[in-house]
Amino acid sequence: MLIDTSPHRPGSSDTQTAPSRRRHDDAPDTAALFNRLASLEDGPERDAVRDELASAWLPMAHRIAGRFRDRGESIEDLRQVAALGLVKAIDRFDPSRGAFESYAVPTITGEVKRHFRDRMWALRVPRRVQELRNKVRVARRELTQNPGSPEPSVAAVAAHTGLTEEEVAAGMEALESFSTLSLDAELSADDDGYSLADTLGAADASYDVVVDRESAKEGLRRLPERERAILYMRFFEDMTQSRIADRLGISQMHVSRLISRSCARVRADVLGQRKTPRGGDGHSATA
Repeated sequence: MLIDTSPHRPGSSDTQTAPSRRRHDDAPDTAALFNRLASLEDGPERDAVRDELASAWLPMAHRIAGRFRDRGESIEDLRQVAALGLVKAIDRFDPSRGAFESYAVPTITGEVKRHFRDRMWALRVPRRVQELRNKVRVARRELTQNPGSPEPSVAAVAAHTGLTEEEVAAGMEALESFSTLSLDAELSADDDGYSLADTLGAADASYDVVVDRESAKEGLRRLPERERAILYMRFFEDMTQSRIADRLGISQMHVSRLISRSCARVRADVLGQRKTPRGGDGHSATA
């Protein structure tokens, strides 16, 4: 907003005595102070003028902070952020380029918005997603500014912003993801109420077992009958190698070698790397 701080207006005969009209009471006439600030070197005197300007314009900073109330941040914190933006505006303002308010308002507003963008997300999201969110939000507001305008489609927002539809979809999803919902949040008011965590699925380890068994079937079928029997006794009947050796009339060492070789064969077959056996199944070993 431009504020007229000049001593008179062309074409008006009584502007020298009438005060300038301002839209807000918190826009003081500090042109002389800014000119003085610009002429001072760093030191106590400049710091005093800077503090005086900050005090004069602080009500405006608080008013801007009030626009962002009820968005999950306390008004006290918002006022502190706005005050920081005000100080930045004072330090960077060039009195020769116009009224201070027209420079300070977007500077302070931008500082508050950056605070929300960088600090107020419940979960840290990439800056790129935050920027997409802002672009989509502005585009939707512009496309629906006329009364009765329908909710814009993803394609319409993409055409308006120059983004891809995938980027628009990510931005729209981020619009609804500013805050999080606790996994302990109750989703039902009934006596047997359940929480959000109760609705979340989890990977079932049994599926991996099914996949492994199905993958191993063909390799097991290719094993000699005695090796299949040994694997069955060891892994399905939970027999020790000593008991298996006694039942078959062979040594425990021989049983151990046969189990290791059989498992290696099946594993290689499952991985598609089965090698041709080097003959025999161990029958030549002595009992």
